[in-house]
Amino acid sequence: MASTTQTKSKTKKKQKAEFTKENYLFWYESMLLMRRFEERAGQLYGQQKIRGFCHLYIGQEACVAGAVSALTKEDSWITAYRDHAHPLALGSSPNAVMAELFGKETGSSKGKGGSMHIFDKAVNFFGGHGIVGGQIPLGAGIAFAEKYNKTKNLCMCYMGDGAVRQGAFHEALNIAMAWKLPVIFVIENNGYAMGTSVKRSSNVVELYTLGESYDMPSEPVDAMSVEEVHRAVTRAAARARSGEGPTLLEFRTYRYKGHSMSDPAKYRSKDEVEDYKRRDPLELVLKTIQDQKLATQKVLDEIESRVMAQVEESVKFAEESNYPDPAEAMRDVYMQDDYPYITD
Repeated sequence: MASTTQTKSKTKKKQKAEFTKENYLFWYESMLLMRRFEERAGQLYGQQKIRGFCHLYIGQEACVAGAVSALTKEDSWITAYRDHAHPLALGSSPNAVMAELFGKETGSSKGKGGSMHIFDKAVNFFGGHGIVGGQIPLGAGIAFAEKYNKTKNLCMCYMGDGAVRQGAFHEALNIAMAWKLPVIFVIENNGYAMGTSVKRSSNVVELYTLGESYDMPSEPVDAMSVEEVHRAVTRAAARARSGEGPTLLEFRTYRYKGHSMSDPAKYRSKDEVEDYKRRDPLELVLKTIQDQKLATQKVLDEIESRVMAQVEESVKFAEESNYPDPAEAMRDVYMQDDYPYITD
């Protein structure tokens, strides 16, 4: 009969085995790329090399990294306008994403979309949408197509906490639950809809409970923890693939920067920001790697160097690329066969 000490040892090994060394190194490199890319984008915006709107994802990286590791490459993704990190985590070229921020023809949307409208069909990333809540019914539509075609794929549909005030959110949840669509709705609740806190805009501050109105499985998730994100998405994906329909997840996260580059974020205190930074998702993963000795400092330094090289290469690529020809303005907007009066 095994001793109590042996039993505890086996239990401990099982707990450690939930996530592998590969999981943690993937999460670390993926989130580091998002972080360094966004930091560089912020600098370039200040230099007026990136113009228009620009919404950074710094602090929210676990919301994407933990979901990517829980899903397959065949699944689809759609989000709002804070959209640089999602395609990077899915495998889009940093060169193409940065070039899009610069408005260059080599960008992922040929320089026509800019920061808020990044698309990449190769990794099943369907945008990048500037209309608040506009992507939510589109996510349900993508999921409908998967169900119609009898695949086992699903759609990850992200939105900000402000989007849940839109009618499109409720309409999409209603039809998704009625038709049992394979979609995971994700509220990235960073506490503020632009500069308005959730508490000031609604009587309902536990946003995941909105899904319960439609009998939809719903839960809050500590999205400062990449492990918790992975676990929650894994559960929701299993339901979607088995035909049980959608799930609503409230990812409780935080953005360290303002709503956009034009927002000084004076509506919150420095202490509040620092409190969240103590649970920085990137630093938590790094600490786990170090504590569990999953990688040497040399390996970590190599990851940092590799990420920085990718980011700097993307800047060089974007700067050296050309702006689109003005004649391209109407291309990809309408199908020319349907609109013969549009000529070259």
